[in-house]
Amino acid sequence: MDVVFLIGRILFAYLFLGSAVGHLTKSSDMAGYAGSRGIPAPRAMVLGTGVQLLVGGLMVLLGVWGDLGSLLLALFLVGAAFLMHPFWKESDPMGRQMEMVQFNKDVALAGAALAFFWVFQNGVDLTITDGLFS
Repeated sequence: MDVVFLIGRILFAYLFLGSAVGHLTKSSDMAGYAGSRGIPAPRAMVLGTGVQLLVGGLMVLLGVWGDLGSLLLALFLVGAAFLMHPFWKESDPMGRQMEMVQFNKDVALAGAALAFFWVFQNGVDLTITDGLFS
């Protein structure tokens, strides 16, 4: 079963590592979008969250303090859901639906990150370190 968990970690981390690359290489474009959503200091926030995604994704992937990495990803996802996808503010039905899908995706992934946190807390093989909070 440890191999199944490792495969799950790889698939889960893939999303965040790809997003990290986008945040760090296309920060100007992403900052424009973040600014349009009312995010203060959008370029700094995009770069900061890019680092957060990179570090959290690598921690989960490699199993280096995977519990901390899971929390970093969960915090990013909750923030992204509420700050970047506030569907309740959309007046256009299509825009509202699109933002609701993104909001729900982020909330569901945050739940998955918390499940990873729990697993790392309870010990698993095929990691480099134990959890930081174990």
